[in-house]
Amino acid sequence: MDWTWAAGLAAGLLIAIVTAPVGVSGAVFLLPVQLSLFGVPNPAITPTNLLFNVVAGPGALWRYRRNGAQHGDLARRLVLGTLPGVVLGALIRVFALPGPDVFRLLIAVLLLPLGLWLCLRALAPSHHRPLPSGELPPRTLTGLALTVGVVGGIYGIGGGSLLGPILAGRGLPVARVAPAALAATFTTSVVGAAAYALLSLVGSGDVAPDWWLGLACGTGGLIGGYLGARLQPHLPERALRLLLGTLAAVLGALYAAQTLY
Repeated sequence: MDWTWAAGLAAGLLIAIVTAPVGVSGAVFLLPVQLSLFGVPNPAITPTNLLFNVVAGPGALWRYRRNGAQHGDLARRLVLGTLPGVVLGALIRVFALPGPDVFRLLIAVLLLPLGLWLCLRALAPSHHRPLPSGELPPRTLTGLALTVGVVGGIYGIGGGSLLGPILAGRGLPVARVAPAALAATFTTSVVGAAAYALLSLVGSGDVAPDWWLGLACGTGGLIGGYLGARLQPHLPERALRLLLGTLAAVLGALYAAQTLY
């Protein structure tokens, strides 16, 4: 049990340091770690990821709040959309979709080209970059957040890994997107974890989270998220977009490989 706590703490810490500056909780990159290293069964891996988000989220959010980065209504609109979505996603995951290969493929198809495009945009000379197209209309933004909430409820990946690349691709600054995406991820993860805890009472199989592992990874993520959010103001927008694009492309490639093999 001691090695599990230490390994989970280290994994959560390292992942959150890298992902928090661009609004990604890091839970999505814990999936292969949970499967390969810790052997967490399905569908318990999803609520374990959500538990990680619940414990780790306040670290980055508190730092962003101190930086004055959490302002405007972007976070509010994202939360309003993702909250009902994550409950629906949890229901789908437990009762209808214990092995969602289709969703893996959809995420791969979305994130791989989007991540590569963000990287190319970040690396291109400034005078060759297309002008930002602006913010999404409120209803479109809420609909997008709802869809992301459903996917997050099914996979426990948090909305930031999907919302961050999409909103940054629309031209919004990563420094604005990151705290809003993390706020949505944290709020929906609280609701999602509670939903899975209740569903574990009526569902069959391994529905409840691995509490020990989730808390270990989350504690590391709490520290790493704070450090990553503290690092963000010192990184130029170009570096943040390149980091976000790389994470999205790697995630898309990972899910594509899992689906195909």
